[in-house]
Amino acid sequence: MTDEFDEMYDTFKALLDSFPPSEAVKRLERLGISPDIVERIRERHEQQTVRIRELEEPHAVILGNRDTWYTGPQPKDKCWPAITDLLRKDDWPPEPAIRSLDDSSTRVVSLLNHPKQKAFSTRGLVVGYVQSGKTTNFTSVVAKAADRGYKLFIVLAGIHNGLRRQTQARLVQQLVEPNPSLWSQLTGLDKDFTPGENPASYFGRNNRTHVLCVVKKNATVLRKLAAWLEKASDYLEDCPALIIDDEADQATVATKSINPLILGIMSSLPRSAYVGYTASPFANLLIDPSAADLYPKDFVVNLPKPEGHFGTEVLFGRYALDGEDPEQVDDGYDMIRSVPDDDVAAVRPETRADVEGFEPFITDTLRRAVEYFWLVTAARRVRGTGDPHNTMLIHTSVNTAVHNSFKRPLEHLRDRFERSLSAGDADFLARLSDLWESETERVPAEDFGETKVPFERLLPELSGVLESCRVIMDNSSSEDRLDYENGPVVAIAVGGNTLSRGLTLYGLSVSYFVRSVSAYDTLLQMGRWFGFRKGYADLPRIWMTDELAEWFRHLATVETEMRRDIDIYMTEDETPLTFAVRLRTHPALRVTAAAKMRDAVTAASSYGGKRVQTHYFHTNAGWLGRNADAARALIKASVANAVRAEERPAEGRYVFRDVPHDLVIDFLSTYRFHEKSPENDADLIIDYIRKRVSKAGSLGRWNVAIVGNPKGEDFAFAPGVSVGRNNRARLDLPNPVPDFADIKTLMSRRDAAVDLAGDTGKLTEKGIMEERRRQLPDTGLLVLYPIDKVSEPLPAKRLRVPLNAEDHVIGVGLVFPEPRHGDSTVESYVSANLSNVRIEDEDYSVLDDEDA
Repeated sequence: MTDEFDEMYDTFKALLDSFPPSEAVKRLERLGISPDIVERIRERHEQQTVRIRELEEPHAVILGNRDTWYTGPQPKDKCWPAITDLLRKDDWPPEPAIRSLDDSSTRVVSLLNHPKQKAFSTRGLVVGYVQSGKTTNFTSVVAKAADRGYKLFIVLAGIHNGLRRQTQARLVQQLVEPNPSLWSQLTGLDKDFTPGENPASYFGRNNRTHVLCVVKKNATVLRKLAAWLEKASDYLEDCPALIIDDEADQATVATKSINPLILGIMSSLPRSAYVGYTASPFANLLIDPSAADLYPKDFVVNLPKPEGHFGTEVLFGRYALDGEDPEQVDDGYDMIRSVPDDDVAAVRPETRADVEGFEPFITDTLRRAVEYFWLVTAARRVRGTGDPHNTMLIHTSVNTAVHNSFKRPLEHLRDRFERSLSAGDADFLARLSDLWESETERVPAEDFGETKVPFERLLPELSGVLESCRVIMDNSSSEDRLDYENGPVVAIAVGGNTLSRGLTLYGLSVSYFVRSVSAYDTLLQMGRWFGFRKGYADLPRIWMTDELAEWFRHLATVETEMRRDIDIYMTEDETPLTFAVRLRTHPALRVTAAAKMRDAVTAASSYGGKRVQTHYFHTNAGWLGRNADAARALIKASVANAVRAEERPAEGRYVFRDVPHDLVIDFLSTYRFHEKSPENDADLIIDYIRKRVSKAGSLGRWNVAIVGNPKGEDFAFAPGVSVGRNNRARLDLPNPVPDFADIKTLMSRRDAAVDLAGDTGKLTEKGIMEERRRQLPDTGLLVLYPIDKVSEPLPAKRLRVPLNAEDHVIGVGLVFPEPRHGDSTVESYVSANLSNVRIEDEDYSVLDDEDA
């Protein structure tokens, strides 16, 4: 009876979706269905609809807030249950992880059109995390869509054979092999699409199988597919199709060769849904929405971050966003090791002219990284858990000749290591032991639920590790590629683009990365170290320059802010055609390639209702002394011009109320912000204040505060005005940049309420801003922080070191009231252009015939 009811519910569900509940009930009763069955159908529909709407993760923005036709798996399904069975057999994480995958894939399918709808052309975007299981998610989406009647599935699997082959293998394993009678394949493991049988044999009414096609985004291949589908045009009207674009920001956006071919394939399919998957959606979010293009006009989905995933924020930390308590934002794990700038020239040619004849030098940092990799591999053999593979990545250049030049030096290093190990060289073994003890002390295994492997236990495994370790050049011209399908791998992989996107490096534990990059998406996709590290979460390490580490920290902030934008706009009842996600800019990096930003616009980002604080500083006495002079001048002027002064020496605080704005502007004109802080642009802030004073009548008066540490040594601002110096240690950079410190966080949440009346101690960041709007709707707050030049870190702050500046530091925090009567903006973000500007595509001719 249950199966009969399920079939009846599926039959009449479209009717319930199309009419109000009361009308739908009447129509069911007119069909002669008994009232008790009608009531059961109505209750089932209501429960399923509520479940979809209440899915907490992932969040989505839905065009027109349309209700869904898909409410989740049904007992008669075959493809989705096969996937869950395989995941359980493969020792996937506990049941909650499968439930999360179920919910997130259900959300994506629910945004597609019903396969029986007469005609549709849907375009959506799914935003995941690098190496976070996007393939598993879109495979689940394909399975669920197939269970409901979608017939043709085209998966665009990047631009390289390696990723296409890896994707084909995954889809065959999880979709085809469990239900071979349900599937026909247009591509094979070692065969991209080539025109074969008559299309009618796949799409005619006599063939009820689902059709799977996994192709590269290569112009030659896509032309063949488009021409083949054109021959099947008579049969495609009844062929609902789902196109999955893996790595959707690569080649798809702003290319004259690839993009039109994808659009052409869609135009030949009367019922088609295009869904892009990417962890770096910057280019996709900047497409002109008004153009005939692949802007995600119908939905944007944030996939949840899986438990145990190593992402940008986890490894590098990030900066606080507006509305967050900076003290609650983590610094990241102590897994980043610094490569001195002087080492870069030894592993990467400085110019193109230097490529010919280049041979890398094994620097101390590279040797240390390689030796640590061998130690990790030995330790993992002792543990005997997790992924059987062990991989190290060396990525210094995109040039294949440079990759190949690493083979001889690395093999010589391995041979020397093996000889020293066999000889029992005491100094050599002591150095290895020191390396292991140092690394395992900095990142305790117990913090990750693991047990430290003593050096004495891993030492006997090292000989076998060296014997099995291969040095592999994996690039577009090499024949020797990474192959994880024929037994456990121990490999040092040297490569470029073939290793930098989509392709999974199994058992990756050590990365040496000094590749020069210029855009967010390139930088993020280079992070092959992101992902899951089951059984060895305490052991991964990344060697890179301090500049690159700072870029990744900035990128973690951009990612978090981007995802928050998507979530916020969902709650505000916006759609992808009425909002444009903002992407924070960086002075040294582009958001994406110039061609992909051609139609982006500078987004308006107001200082209104926001908090700005300094966290970068020079450490030389001259620069610091000038800033101290500027601060003292402001306090002296505030003492003379404030309407009222409040002294709280026991708390180390002063507040000077209603200081004229021109004194604040004078201070901002003389105080020097560090040039690496784009959000702390004195000219923009001054311009904002002046415009708001003249146009909106606010920010004419400011409260100027001093926040010190009552237990610190005194710092005098003016006669009778002194507070104890604060302690702000800097982030630890093993090879610190001269004359530079990053303290990451200056202001606490409590400091933003220093001039508010009443008990604000328990207020959240949002509550403080609401209270500011109530008490001080037009008044700005400027807070000065005297920071002790030594500033020893607290014992718990393992990623901090003493500040050690040449003089005491003055930090500055600014809190701006929310706009009330119109606001002036600053420009530090880019977004999609929601006007009617036509997109101009760049010709990526390299993608036309390469690797066909």
